[in-house]
Formats: sequence, C-alpha cells, structure tokens
Amino acid sequence: MARARRKGAKQQHQPEPQVVAPQPVVVPTDPYAEYADREWDFAWLPEEEPEVVDERALHALVKSWRHGRATRSILDVLQDAYIAIFSVAMIGAMVINVIVGSQTQSASCDTAACLNGRLLVPWGTFFAIAALAVSTARLFGPVLASAAEGFWLMEAPIGRKRILRGRLWAVVLGALVVAGLVSAGIAGIAGEPLWVVGAWAAASGLVASGLVAWSAWEQSFERVKALRVAQAVLAALAAVVLGTMVAVAAGWLHIEPPAWVRVVPWALAGLGLLMTVFFTVGAHRRLDRFARTRLTSGGSLVSGLQGAMFGLDLGLARDILVDREAIERGHVKPVPGRGLGAQALVWRDVQRLKRFPRPLIGLAGAVLAPYASDAIGLALLTPFLSAVALMFALVPTLGALRVLSRSSGLARALPFTTAQLRTATFAVPAVLALVWSLATIPAFLGVTGGLQRSPLAAVTVALACGVAGLAAAIRWQTAKPVNFAVPMMATGAGAVPPTLVFNLLRGFDVAALVSAPVLLNADPIWSLAIGVVVLVILRTGFNLEEMSEQAKEQQKLLDAEKAARAR
Repeated sequence: MARARRKGAKQQHQPEPQVVAPQPVVVPTDPYAEYADREWDFAWLPEEEPEVVDERALHALVKSWRHGRATRSILDVLQDAYIAIFSVAMIGAMVINVIVGSQTQSASCDTAACLNGRLLVPWGTFFAIAALAVSTARLFGPVLASAAEGFWLMEAPIGRKRILRGRLWAVVLGALVVAGLVSAGIAGIAGEPLWVVGAWAAASGLVASGLVAWSAWEQSFERVKALRVAQAVLAALAAVVLGTMVAVAAGWLHIEPPAWVRVVPWALAGLGLLMTVFFTVGAHRRLDRFARTRLTSGGSLVSGLQGAMFGLDLGLARDILVDREAIERGHVKPVPGRGLGAQALVWRDVQRLKRFPRPLIGLAGAVLAPYASDAIGLALLTPFLSAVALMFALVPTLGALRVLSRSSGLARALPFTTAQLRTATFAVPAVLALVWSLATIPAFLGVTGGLQRSPLAAVTVALACGVAGLAAAIRWQTAKPVNFAVPMMATGAGAVPPTLVFNLLRGFDVAALVSAPVLLNADPIWSLAIGVVVLVILRTGFNLEEMSEQAKEQQKLLDAEKAARAR
C-alpha cells in the first residue's frame, strides 16, 4: 500500500509534456542554390616532377614478388633438370636409332623413280613446316602476355618494349631450333645424305623463324588476312609436292632434277635469314604498339593448353583450339534438321560436314600417306602409318561423339542407348573410312614400288587399315578424362594417377593393336577381325554407372514380375 501511495504521488508531481510546433520545411527550387557562393576555379597540381617509372625496375619488382612466393627449392629444380636431361638423351637416342635403321632400310630404294621420289621428301617437309609455323604463330600471337600482365603491366603508363622484347626473340629462336630439328629428323629418316639433311634443316629453320617474325610484324598492325593466304598457299604446295612424289615413285611421272637444285636449300636459308632479321627488327621497334587484347588472347589460350597438358590430355587441348577457331569464325546460319530418331544425328553430321568441309582436305592427305610411305621405302611400316594418318583425318569428323561422350547429362536426355548414340555419331566417319580404304588399295598392291601383294590381300589390308584408323579415332574421342580420385601411383615426379601415363597413347594403341598382324607378316584377315572386335567394344563401351542403372532397372522388373505371379 505504501509503495502504491508513493507511486501515485510521483505521478501527480510529473509535469505535462509540452507541445512543440513543427518547423516548416523549405524545398529549394534550385538544388545548387546552397553552392552559389562557392568558387569553382580549376586548381593545378603542385609543380613537382612526377616520379619516373622504370620498366626494368617494375619488371624486377614482379620477379622478386614471384621469387618470394616460390614453392620449390633449388634441389627440386635440379632434380627436375636431371630428369629432363635424361629424358631428352633417351628420346634422342631412340630417334637416332630410328634414323639409322631407316637409313639402312632405305638402301633398298635403288631405282631411279624411287630415288627421284625420295628427293622430294625434304621439299614437302619444308612447305609443311612453313605452313605449320604460320598457322601456329597466327593462332597464338606469336607475342603474348598473361591476363595478369595485361591488367597490371600493359595498362600502366610505361613502355612495353622491355617486357615484350625477350618474348619476341624467344619465339623467333624457338621456331628456328624446332623447325630445324624436325626437318633434319624427317630428312634423315628418308635416307638423305648428311649435307642434304643440314641444308634443309637450315632452310626450314630460318624460313620458319622468318615467317614467325613476319607474323609478329603483322600482329603489331592487327592483320591476319595475309597470314591466312600464306598458310593456304604453303599447305597447297606441300600437298602438291607430296602428290608429285607419289607419282614419281609409282612411275607415272618422270623428272630429271637439274644440278642447280642442290643450291636451292641454301638460297631458301638466305631468304629466311633476311626475313628473320628484317621482320624481327621491325617488330621490335613496334613493340609499344602491340594491342593488349591481342597479347592477352594468346596468353589465355596458352594457359588453357597448359592445363590440358598437365593431364596429358591431347583431346582436351584440341577442344580448346577448336573453341578458339569457332570464336574467330563467328556465327553460322542455322539449318533445320531432317529424319527421325537416330537418323537425325546422322543427318546433323552430314550438314556439319557440308557446312565446314575442311576435314575432307585432311582425308585427301591421309589417302596419300600409304603411297608416300611406300615411295620413300618404308613399306613395312605403311599399315601403321596409314592407320595413324586416317585417325588424325577422322578426329575432326567425330565432334558429336566427343560432346555426347563428355556430356553424360546430354546423352541421358536423348532416348537412345550408348550403343545407338555411338553408332549414329560415327556413321559418317565410317563411310569416309570406307572411301579411304577403296582409294588406298593400289598403294597396298605395290604400285609405288613397295611390298607386292595379291589383289585379295591388298583389299583386306586396306579395309583393316581403314577399320584401324576409325577405331583409333573413336578411341581418341571417347576416352574418359583422368580420374584423380583413384589411388595414386608413387613416382619420382610425385603421386600420379595410373591412367595418366597412357593418355598420350590413346588412339595409337588401337592403331598398333589392329595393324600388328600385318606388321608381323601374318594373314591380314586377323587384323580385320581384331578391328571389328575393337569397333564392337568401342560401340558399346564400358560405362559402369550405366550398367549399374540397367541392372537396377532389370531387378525392379524382375521383382514386379515375381509379385504379379504371387498374386
């Protein structure tokens, strides 16, 4: 009660709240009225010398930042260098052994037609290497920079010459060395004398470096049309030389090389040297004008290919290149499909081949492979080399099979089994392989002076090589990526998945397996039978998830049938 009285007394002594009148809000008609008295004069920066940024110092800062975050010690680097040197020595010894064996085997090429045909091998190699150099340089840059360098360094107010000049000279010298070694190896395998090998190695290396330098010069102007024309012309010349070599070796065409032909490689080497010096110096002077987008485009492509090669996945590397080429090509005109069921997939491959017939050029080149192999005296290796050439020619025609093999969700969305999908997607390549087999029957008959066979044996060998090339291409496209979740295998380079080592052999293993009976001089019918069995296996595939799902579905049907009988 006392507490209630005290509370009531407090409430009686509290004053009443005062009423405050609201202040009027004035809305200005001009939002800038309050800034009317302010002066908006331009203020100059203090008259001080700006800090000079040295490109070399900035580059050294980036290098020190990278070195400070290095994850490998000098001992690890020395171990990797030892492994690299040992690998190069071992592979070099194998290549030298192959060259010496080929030199011994090519001694059987003693006729005038065979010798004249073999004389054209360095010419074809020269044009092919030149076309490949232009294509590679146009695709990658050849001068490139990473995305981080393009963001931090290329946009900075500094000159790009100090950063890019080392890369320019590196790609030019790299083209010189690689092209020279490849040309020397092919000329040596063809059985050419040492002075011929050296001359064509110098010509190929210097011309390739000159073409790469020219590509860098064109890159500074952001022009590619001239490079495309040069690539097409050089590739056409390589195909013409290859066809001429086959015709000469077969006796269909007779040529007498003049004496001045021996001087041509040295003349080409001199021309390549002039191109290298002129265009490299010109590109070096224009390094500050290289577009950042063009530099970083090649860098992103290289980083993607590096990721693919870490897994030794050549198929993924090709997918990246195909994607880049499709981006450069742009949009295409959509065409309606035709047919029902699996026929629609087959018709789509036909439309794709009609829209982009470039794979047919590769198929035509693969037709010349057995003729050329016989012409240079490699008759014993002709079946395997022919199957490998056909594999590379058919890989671009199996794009739908590649997509459906790597996109399991898309494959499950279609109302077909794995066997039906794969049969529909390699139907068009199978027809192309059959055409290739029919076109190469004369080569296996021995018309170019190689191993003589009966007509029945030649037809069987041609069909077996066609099946081998088709199966190898399917194996290339349908091979699964490396599974890094499986138990690893301990190696000197660290933990490695067991299937990583065999990634580089995909496709080649099937070609060797199918062509092995022919290489061992057995009845070619065995090669044809092995090829058919391999095709059947590749058609169905071994998808454990799909097999387990089918087993569960069959078990459900069996349980439902048992329950119905029990009623």
